[in-house]
Amino acid sequence: MSGGVDSSVAAALLLERGFDVTGVTLKLWGGESDSGCCSVSDVEDARRVAAQLAIPHYVFNFTDEFTAGVIDPYVASYGSGVTPNPCVECNRAIKFGRLFDRAGALGFDVLATGHHARIRRGAGFELVRAVDRAKDQSYVLYMLGQRELARSMFPVGGLMKAEVRAHAARLGLRTASKPESMDVCFVKRGGRFGFLEARTPMRPGMVVDSAAVVVGAHRGVASFTIGQRRGVGVAAGERRYVVDIDAQTAVVTLGSRADLLREAVVVRDLSFVGDAPRARTLFAQVRAHGEPVAATLDGDVVHFEEPQPRVAPGQVVALYDGDTLLGGGIAA
Repeated sequence: MSGGVDSSVAAALLLERGFDVTGVTLKLWGGESDSGCCSVSDVEDARRVAAQLAIPHYVFNFTDEFTAGVIDPYVASYGSGVTPNPCVECNRAIKFGRLFDRAGALGFDVLATGHHARIRRGAGFELVRAVDRAKDQSYVLYMLGQRELARSMFPVGGLMKAEVRAHAARLGLRTASKPESMDVCFVKRGGRFGFLEARTPMRPGMVVDSAAVVVGAHRGVASFTIGQRRGVGVAAGERRYVVDIDAQTAVVTLGSRADLLREAVVVRDLSFVGDAPRARTLFAQVRAHGEPVAATLDGDVVHFEEPQPRVAPGQVVALYDGDTLLGGGIAA
């Protein structure tokens, strides 16, 4: 229970279905936070909702695991010119790693969360997009396999977001109208560079165009991500995008949108929900709420049917067959 409306309603729905429910909130971050599931107010909201539902509520302190599995890789990635997805690593290392294992050790049958996704059972277990496509979170759950899906539940995945809020309002839950968090939970809004600067040395460098002509300077490559257009520190004019980041030389290269286009992306750490897909057309999603595009998988290379803007190294490439998630990995 993160303190948001989705996990609050997930707990309520399970109670209505007759489950014996215990609420758990994770203490993950001891620093400043004004968003996400890491603030003091979110923990209090979770506790109050659990009291309203008359279920036991516990706080598990996973701050050391969170630092080692999420924050340290986040800082290291930006320092090397890679754009990480900390929500993916939190799901992998913490929620469906440390918490999943502890739930089993404590004798619980199922770990339920407020993720907008669905689990379908057939010959095995399939992970399917949420009914509310705009809120679908299957993209950040691509690492789940048969072991995890067999002991997981996503109770709100079959509801539209408006239905989730309506259910919370009918129950009088304090989270019914709570705004959603859209930011990295352990970084204050607009404070990414300061967060990173306090934890790793920043090396100033040059910003160059596609002809290697110097057009600006920067304080550190952590300010940039592939595909970025705003905030590149170059005078207005023709739209220019970050097309390459060389952390070793601290050189950031700008170019046109055409310079961003790629026919394929190499994917590392590929994993699949079930069996690896056979060679055929599938759909690749390379942004959290981006539209999937037709592609084929050849080993660890995803070939796009039509050229696509370069996927920033460190970002997820999720593979689908229709609404069914096949698996995915991290762009190299």
